Amino acid sequence: MLTLRPYQQQAVDGIRDSFKRGNKAPLLVLPTGGGKTIVFTYIASNASARGKRVLVLVHRIELMRQTSEKLHTFGVDHGLINPLFTPTYWKPVQVASVQTLVNRLNKLASAPPDLIIVDEAHHATASTWRKIIAAYPNALVLGVTATPCRGDGSGLGADSDGLFDDLIVGPQIADLIGEGFLVQPKVYAPLERIDLSGLRTRMGDYVKDDLEKAVDKPKITGKAVDHYAKLCPGAPAVAFCVSIKHAEHVAEEFKAAGFRAVALDGSHDDDYRKRILRGLATGEVQVVTSCDLISEGTDIPAIGAAILLRPTQSLGLYLQQVGRALRPCEGKDRAVILDHVGNVLQHGMPDDHRAWSLDGTEKRKRGEKTEPTIRVNQCEQCFAVHPPAPACPHCGHARHVEDRAPQEVDGELKEVSAEQAALIRRQRQVEVAKARTREELEAIARARGYKPGWVQHVLRERERRETHAERI
Repeated sequence: MLTLRPYQQQAVDGIRDSFKRGNKAPLLVLPTGGGKTIVFTYIASNASARGKRVLVLVHRIELMRQTSEKLHTFGVDHGLINPLFTPTYWKPVQVASVQTLVNRLNKLASAPPDLIIVDEAHHATASTWRKIIAAYPNALVLGVTATPCRGDGSGLGADSDGLFDDLIVGPQIADLIGEGFLVQPKVYAPLERIDLSGLRTRMGDYVKDDLEKAVDKPKITGKAVDHYAKLCPGAPAVAFCVSIKHAEHVAEEFKAAGFRAVALDGSHDDDYRKRILRGLATGEVQVVTSCDLISEGTDIPAIGAAILLRPTQSLGLYLQQVGRALRPCEGKDRAVILDHVGNVLQHGMPDDHRAWSLDGTEKRKRGEKTEPTIRVNQCEQCFAVHPPAPACPHCGHARHVEDRAPQEVDGELKEVSAEQAALIRRQRQVEVAKARTREELEAIARARGYKPGWVQHVLRERERRETHAERI
């Protein structure tokens, strides 16, 4: 039997309180590596012990196995709904693949679930997930995710045509690092960003065909191998690529340099994928290159480096990717993030504080092409990352305003130091603290690309603190 960490117990208490207050579908937010699976399997275990039927929805076989493993730890007998397993529909707890259950909804009709737990709940607004949840209208719903945001800008809250009616936010990544539950990221970023001005976007992110042409180039792929060899040679690493073809190309480049590298994609059978991912922990494999396969549900603490080769406008995807390297492991005191495409310059440091909300972002008009919001700049002189400014706050170097023509750059990465990252956070916090009016907060929200609900969240929190101070 596992013992919950204090913040995990607080999350459980928060979920119970939410249901007691009459909410039907709360959403729990815990960072990647924070133990979401442990929290919701603990809840499933307790619900089952009270005679309730529980359905856990997952969308990857790796997530199904992790959930099953944790349920066994809590001593919970359960069934698995997936073509790889023999169904046992009579068991009170079921872990179901969304893609399978949507075609077998009648199998649970005679004994529908009392509680539906939605893992990686940022996917839950998709039609397949909605269809399953709608099939059991009397069930309570619990969503869990590390990134409560959708790439297309749609919200997860009921008011935004989502599913959830309450938000329970656990500790931030920085909190878990401070308590030793995650490791500190050491980020290396490019001096200049790849020119992506001509790329199309679809559903809130770059079109993959366009993106592959922009990033699958020697100056990027070659530098990825060089920097790995220089900064973390041999460390278990995952390279996040744009496409299957791109992943295969990157793997070949790593193998040509003498590293044990393998490209993984959804066409590989389950046993092969398991063997390769286990190889990262045993040392048989040093680098796995992949596209859309390892960003969620891959729990391998030995991963020591994340190599970012896919530019993305999605904050959620960025955090899911870097989160693969943040889990602690014996002999591992840091996570190396080799960001060759400048995602950190758009989305901020992995351990920045983020004000989550159930509200969505303003959706782009069909066909609209816009540049990503730049949230930080990197100084060309001292390489410090800092909020947008005409001059570097660290050394005073005046920022060079580049023209819009694509340029060849050397692709050199420079470390974003802990001191620089801490200064970024302090400057951002001070900026918010000095903003006293709604208009000033809205200006900050626009500059940083925050969701519409952030301003109201800050104002409510200030009102709560002022009320508490008056009571004291």
